[in-house]
Amino acid sequence: MKKSIIYLTVLFTSLATVNKAQVPIDDERSKLVVGAKAGANISNVYDERGQDFKANPKIGMAGGIFMGIPIGKYLGFQPELLFSQKGYQSTGVLLGGTYSDTRTTSFLDIPLQIQFKPAEFITFLGGIQYSYLLSQKDVFVFDANSTAQDQEFKNDNVRKNICSAVFGIDINVDHFIISGKGCWDLQDNNGNGSSYTPRYKNIWLQVTVGFRLYK
Repeated sequence: MKKSIIYLTVLFTSLATVNKAQVPIDDERSKLVVGAKAGANISNVYDERGQDFKANPKIGMAGGIFMGIPIGKYLGFQPELLFSQKGYQSTGVLLGGTYSDTRTTSFLDIPLQIQFKPAEFITFLGGIQYSYLLSQKDVFVFDANSTAQDQEFKNDNVRKNICSAVFGIDINVDHFIISGKGCWDLQDNNGNGSSYTPRYKNIWLQVTVGFRLYK
């Protein structure tokens, strides 16, 4: 009897160990994720046209909320809602006079991204983004014809709705996330084609740190 009890105990222990080994470990990639992030944009412009326009990079704020919706283990969908500052520092010629301009544009960005999750600690992102211009601020220094130049910029027709391309990478460390993105506009800033001030498309790098909750 004692031997039988010992044999049964060993058998049940062995079965329990095998069964535990066969049960998959809970994988965070299959969980719904919500979170918030904050950081900075390093922005500039490309495809510049008009008035000998030359631009340099500018730093702005970025931050908001995001969600990770799993589509299986390795794929997912990540929408975000972000406040994002872009812009540039530039010099140029307008109406025969030189000027310098520091432009800050504040956008509501809505990236719609596909996730590729080869491992729990890393996520690759790619997709499109809709941006709505909330405000634009210019700080000018004019050399000549200052009144006319100022009026020209004030009459500028600016596009408020812009589509962009977005690619990035997320590093996941438990509940924390470090994100890096490269983004560029697919449309220029010119609303109806009547503008005489510089036309351009935004391009920016975004670095953020966030906190996420999943279940």
